Amino acid sequence: MIDGKRVCVVLPAYNAEKTLEQTVREIPRDIVDDVILTDDCSKDGTVALAERLGIHTIRHEKNRGYGGNQKTCYAAALNRGADIVVMLHPDYQYSPRLVGAMAAMIASGHYDVMLGSRILGAGARKGGMPAYKYVANRFLTAFQNLMLGLKLSEYHTGYRAWSREVLETLPLERCSEDFVFDNQMLALAAAQSFRIGEISCPTRYFPEASSINFRRSCVYGLGVMSTSLAFLADRLGFETSLFSEPPASLPQARPRSYREAL
Repeated sequence: MIDGKRVCVVLPAYNAEKTLEQTVREIPRDIVDDVILTDDCSKDGTVALAERLGIHTIRHEKNRGYGGNQKTCYAAALNRGADIVVMLHPDYQYSPRLVGAMAAMIASGHYDVMLGSRILGAGARKGGMPAYKYVANRFLTAFQNLMLGLKLSEYHTGYRAWSREVLETLPLERCSEDFVFDNQMLALAAAQSFRIGEISCPTRYFPEASSINFRRSCVYGLGVMSTSLAFLADRLGFETSLFSEPPASLPQARPRSYREAL
């Protein structure tokens, strides 16, 4: 706990057997009350390893995609009483030791959302981020800052922390089940005027770390731009499927598409 707030780390996993134990080992358990792994129908031994590590484990019977995985993660964290939820990739690309810093910024009451930015400082390229991804990140971030009226260093990090209020407010059921889910969440948070902060986070690129290929990166980029334009359209008074409907809470009921591995 931090300042009486229950902290939960969620791990959206897909074929993470090779890096899971190293990731879990560095999670600061003195302040983390709960760790949840949602496995998106992996082909390796991710579930068996998670169970051996004593992690509360949920398995999708069918692959739902990165966004669908996170929806399950957040619903489970809220069901288990989390006040602050930190989403950490189990591929060891981001430092688990920063979980406490991320959560503390929300527990302080200054922020509702925290991002672990690879761009603040000099960590991205030194950590091995491919040049084309770095350039695309900078371009898309500049475009999004212009459309959303924010000044973030990046929108594309996979290291994020959310207050319970944010997760209960955002209509996540409207969001994609693919990689653009992350971006839609941030745009929805901005639309609801939640306070978004950042800390610098070193990153590591290595063969076992998950990464989408060039084709899917292009699809993601188009989705990011579409989300940003929808945000602007909503601000100008036009109806959009993502922003215009009244906010609804994230469903608390367990999805039918997965079983819990106890």
